Amino acid sequence: NVIAGLYDALKSANSSNKLYGFLGGPSGIIEGKYIEFTDEYIDSYRNTGGFDIIGSGRTKLETEEQFKSSLEVCRKLNISAVVIIGGDDSNTNAALLAEWFVKNNTGIQVIGCPKTIDGDLKNEQIEISFGFDTATKTYAELIGNIERDANSAKKYWHFVKIMGRSASHVALEAALQTQPNITLISEEVEAKKMSLSSIIDYMSDIIVRRSENGKNFGIAVIPEGLIEFIPEMGSMISNLNDIMASLESDSSFVNASSSEKFSIVESKLESENAKVYSSLPALIKEQLLADRDPHGNVQVSKIETEKLLIEMISAKLSEMKKAGKFSGKFSSQSHFFGYEGRCAFPSNFDADYCYSLGYNAFALINFGLTGYLSSVRNLTAPASDWIAGGVPLTMMMNMEKRHGEMKPVIQKALVELDGPVFKAFEQNREKWAKTDCYVF
Repeated sequence: NVIAGLYDALKSANSSNKLYGFLGGPSGIIEGKYIEFTDEYIDSYRNTGGFDIIGSGRTKLETEEQFKSSLEVCRKLNISAVVIIGGDDSNTNAALLAEWFVKNNTGIQVIGCPKTIDGDLKNEQIEISFGFDTATKTYAELIGNIERDANSAKKYWHFVKIMGRSASHVALEAALQTQPNITLISEEVEAKKMSLSSIIDYMSDIIVRRSENGKNFGIAVIPEGLIEFIPEMGSMISNLNDIMASLESDSSFVNASSSEKFSIVESKLESENAKVYSSLPALIKEQLLADRDPHGNVQVSKIETEKLLIEMISAKLSEMKKAGKFSGKFSSQSHFFGYEGRCAFPSNFDADYCYSLGYNAFALINFGLTGYLSSVRNLTAPASDWIAGGVPLTMMMNMEKRHGEMKPVIQKALVELDGPVFKAFEQNREKWAKTDCYVF
């Protein structure tokens, strides 16, 4: 719908204007892979959600060679403006490309649009990123289904890992919509410096208390990025990301067996981090060494945090049983809701918001701006009262370590522990832990 809004705006300005879609995200503009949109093509995708209209990708736009290739493709197609739709990394691409185009007097404008499922592209000017509303409603429906089933069978604890790597906005919103018994919020874990064992104690305590009331079942919601926010795990993963940058190109490491890899990694990690790594189950150790993402970081969605928690809680409850402190049953099921929420049929809000962002992106182009993000605010009011505008992308940038080097990136917005959303959750979680307040 961003593309539909952009298309309608530029065609209404001048019917001979053309809109191209670069296929597969940033790689499309570098390699010159594109389609030209027509009325028929756009109409078949309106209000359907998803990004299959041109596909998406995670290529970084950062080298001189990539910028030059992008310019050649734009020159060939007589392009005067580029709109980049995506999250913090994509809009970092937009800022860098805009700057390069200005520096080289190309006359080509660049405008960004805020899209991310995690909801972490958010600040005073961006009230919400598109896709968040649709995704959280979809996840809430899935969690609600599981809650109703748990309340029917009354025999399983369901551990649900849910998308949200750096920020827990998705988990928090899904929890407010469904009221599960336990929800972990990564930002709170980090702020309170909760260790892995203290998280296990917290969860086990709720499981035991519910069991004493004859409830050997429940729902726990876990954000996918939790593991990086546990201080000792975060420190170890950061250290691991740095050493993996060189180990990935070392053939003796690549060809080693799993146990040999574990030993090599432990020998290279700082001593405290090595202890943490060696204490983990082999399955988790293996997952921590899997292929990095394009930014050189561990792919936390592939780490089965929910299974790590289940394994450690099981062990703790067994010890408690032997000591006569737990007499109930603990049977578990694990789930990971990721792709199920990403391209769901859009909510009316997201469909309208996206169209507005695209239409507004053309307005920013028409005003001759570059390096700006399309912004639509006052979103809790009716659409007729929404406020359109633009935000300089550089306002959101800060320096972060990527692949061992400091690079400019847009700062991720995390859950604010003193904000009204978290406070509403905090006031209710003890009640939700004890009683079944499930919402379907």
